Formats: sequence, structure tokens, C-alpha cells
Amino acid sequence: MTRLYLAMRNRLLISESDDGDSWTTATHLEGLDLECVAVSPEVPDRVFVGTFEDGLFRSLDGGDSVDPLETPEFVSDAVMSLTVSPHDPDVVYAGTEPSRVYRSDDGGDTWEHLEGLVDLPSEDEWYFPPRPDTHHTRWLEVDPFDPERLYVGIELGAFVVGEGGGETWRERPPGSRRDNHSLAVHPDREGRVYTAAGDGFALSDDGGESWARPQEGLDHTYCWSVRPDPADPDRILVSSADGARSAHTPETADAYVYRREGEEPWERLDGLGLPMGEGVVRAVLATTGTGGEVYAATNRGVYHTADFGDAWRRLELEWDERLEEQTPRGLAVVASSQNS
Repeated sequence: MTRLYLAMRNRLLISESDDGDSWTTATHLEGLDLECVAVSPEVPDRVFVGTFEDGLFRSLDGGDSVDPLETPEFVSDAVMSLTVSPHDPDVVYAGTEPSRVYRSDDGGDTWEHLEGLVDLPSEDEWYFPPRPDTHHTRWLEVDPFDPERLYVGIELGAFVVGEGGGETWRERPPGSRRDNHSLAVHPDREGRVYTAAGDGFALSDDGGESWARPQEGLDHTYCWSVRPDPADPDRILVSSADGARSAHTPETADAYVYRREGEEPWERLDGLGLPMGEGVVRAVLATTGTGGEVYAATNRGVYHTADFGDAWRRLELEWDERLEEQTPRGLAVVASSQNS
């Protein structure tokens, strides 16, 4: 069975399929302003959902019920980012607006504030353009080789490395991006970190200490989502546009998906079954751990490739016209083979 958790702007869609062809979909959290979703393949029925004004939600039964969590430790109810540790599914991190990072060691029952992030020297330069009086923790990623090493993307302001589970923080290493939208790591390449940022793509091979910026062929450099091939850390997909309006607003959307293989230039994946260009918002990408397999969600639906972008097909999900006017906020996919 494959299960998709898709956070749209004002609803959570949970779709299931036994064969990849026929899907059933349930809708939750309608009317709330969703921001992110996270799930561990080790505990596929436990999913976390962050909202902008209503805090953090959790399901323990695969989405049959989705309930709010009490988080008095959080500085606000704007939960912008979530990640589950690949080392221990009970370890969960959450990021908020204003920028804070919280950790749970018991699957979300209780939370601890990891202090010190906003004490970094550059914090007075951090700001989120639509709300310039604040900023937020846009993305969190745990190093697959070090359970106490955390990568943090601040929108807009800095790439930050947390050591000791957040006991210490280091900001803005050489070559790192400032407007980080999403980060990724790879379980087969120690030190490899990827970022899709408003100021372009970058990658590191030393755990974020230094960064390269391969941009050749990447004609749209407002990058949003990044995923490497689970079977090859040198094959990368990224979604991008010219700017925020063409990335996020369906009325003015003009977004694309690019692929990079090894040292080759980026190539745009035109004409391969994945809608791009005018009217299509930036894709949110997700992988399952199977080599070559990627899911992409836009306002036109959810698409799947088994060959890392050579061919895409649209999943037969329930998708009415209202969803074509929305921009996906987060996507998580779990398959039965991941936890068999």
C-alpha cells in the first residue's frame, strides 16, 4: 500500500492505494491554513501537520482522526516546518514563526525549546519579505549519519547547523544560501546536503561547512523543492521559477522542474508528462526511498515517476477545480515496502 499525505493551502488530503492506480482520499483540517506535513516510514500511521494559526496537529491512526496537540512551549501557533529523525521515529523537530526550533523525544507528546537560535549574530538581518517584521524556520533536516546534527533553513536569513541536538548553532558557512526554502540529505553520502533557495541551488559535501553552487542550465533560480534520487546522490530534482509570484500564485504561476545528473548541466524536464510553465505553481517533491521514484504535487494534481523524471503519470486522485487554485504546502509519501 502507498499512502500520500498532502498539505494543501486549506486542507489535508490523505490518499491510499494498493496498486498505484485506484486511490481513495479523505479530507481533514478543512479551512485551516496548512504549512507542512511530516511522517516516518517506520511509523506510517503517525503523521504531524503544522498550521499557520492553529498550531500543531497529529494523527496516530493514519488519518482516521487528526487532533490538535497542546504545545505551550511554542512561541506561537505558526508551525512552519517539521521533520522526523531517521534514527528514531519518536524524535521530532518543529520550527515556528518567529524562528524557533523545538524537539520532542516522545513522538510529539512533550516538547523542548532548543534555545540559542535567535542569539546568532546575523539574526537582526533575518526577515520574511511578506511580513518583514519577522522570519521563520522554513525547513529542518536531521543528518542521516549523526542523530544530533540538525540542518536549519531560515526564511529569509541563514543556513544554520545545530550540533549536540541543538545545544550549539553555527550560521552562514561559506557559500551557503540565505533564502532557504527546502533542504535534503542523502543516506548513502555522508556530508551531502542540498538546498533549494530563493537565491538559487547549492550543495555541500562536508555537512554544510562549505558549499558549491552549480547553476549551469538552471534558467529559473527561485528554487523551492529539492530531492535527490534515493539510489544516487548525484542525481537531483529541483522545482523553480523566476520569483515568488510565478512560483506560488496560481493566477501568475510559471514554474518548472529541472534535473541534474553528475557534473552535467541542469536540464528542464519538458514534455515528459509533468505539467510545467504558465498556470502551474512550483512543485513540492517527495521520495519514498525506492531508487528513481519521485512524487510531485502542484495545483494540477499529484504526479509520479519511477525513473527519476524520464516519464511522469498523473495519479487518479480526487481533484476538483478548487484545488487548481491552491498551492501545495507539503507532501509526504510512505509505501508498505518501506516498513515491511
